[in-house]
Amino acid sequence: MVQYYHVCRRELWFMSRGIDIDRQTTNIQRGTHVDKTSYSDSRQSFMIGNRIQLDVLDSGDVMEVKVSSTLETPARMQLLFYLWFLQEIYGIEKDGVLAYPTERKRESVELTSETTERVESTVAGILGVVSQDEPPQLEKKPYCESCLYQDLCWM
Repeated sequence: MVQYYHVCRRELWFMSRGIDIDRQTTNIQRGTHVDKTSYSDSRQSFMIGNRIQLDVLDSGDVMEVKVSSTLETPARMQLLFYLWFLQEIYGIEKDGVLAYPTERKRESVELTSETTERVESTVAGILGVVSQDEPPQLEKKPYCESCLYQDLCWM
């Protein structure tokens, strides 16, 4: 939900209602493949409850793998949420790594007081969006044409 919040709040609202996208599309399949095959020898996945899946490197850092850095802020916020969640709920302090293997890019991500505020603001914002009776107003964004919800939004 964190990524959806930072990409499109309307998409977040649909997803929160169980209106899901077709997971068999080429872009989704490509992302799944990159996620499953990248760094597979140096990271493990862990489920926390039935909603949060963390990838942890052998170094102990939490990793988020994405195909492209096009939506860098949503990916960074997702990773920061994982770090915040571990610290707030379990008292575990970790650093993160945001990786774009197809671009051969990696960057370190740390939870600071400033990013903690951003995560907490995001969580509050998510709660606000999903509690609405109707989806947020339609807002044209550069990536609407490639969004899998476009038919629902633009009918």
